[in-house]
Amino acid sequence: MNIPLFFQATSKLILGILIIALLLFISAGSFNYWNAWILIALLFVPILILGIIMSIKSPDLLKRRLEAKEKASSQKLVVSLSGLIFTIGFIVAGLDYRFNWTVLPNFVVIFSSIVFIISYILYAEALRENRFLSRTIEIQENQEVVDTGLYGIIRHPMYTSTIFLFLSVPLILGSAFSFIIFLAYPFLIIKRIKYEEELLEKELNGYSEYKIRVKYRLIPFVW
Repeated sequence: MNIPLFFQATSKLILGILIIALLLFISAGSFNYWNAWILIALLFVPILILGIIMSIKSPDLLKRRLEAKEKASSQKLVVSLSGLIFTIGFIVAGLDYRFNWTVLPNFVVIFSSIVFIISYILYAEALRENRFLSRTIEIQENQEVVDTGLYGIIRHPMYTSTIFLFLSVPLILGSAFSFIIFLAYPFLIIKRIKYEEELLEKELNGYSEYKIRVKYRLIPFVW
């Protein structure tokens, strides 16, 4: 295991969890917001496990994902807007709990938790299958088209998994209002995909042929 890299990843994870916890519990005005505790557990445990596995088996990929920064101004805007959506969504979820605006049934929270876990498994599988995955849109040295596994079904399985991940979050938190805010996220992903595919088609050998073989971007038979 790459110990320094693992600690770097763990420190980022803990910082992210603390920020989310502050947004949720301060806006909720209580630590009795059990939906928030469920979400924190669901976030922390799988990400920690994935970080351990990647620090052992794919340290280069983990390092790229930790240190990567967007270069294109349009994609910097997408990342900033995504962060704004999440921030507002978490605050609204906490306020929803505090003022009891909406109450979702327990089966919705349970089902959404299951969707979250399955989506994270798909996310981890996408990372396993594609060693060129990065948090930024770029062409890496010696990059090749990956067209097996999930990539033989849809062209962007990582984005598909993140959409289901993030749309399940407000439902786990029990907030219909927060869910409405999070609905903006898929539109940002669609914008990001269009930019990414233009770049890949121009600069990655074989990607145009891959688009012909694998027709759907996010969801089979839909788009």
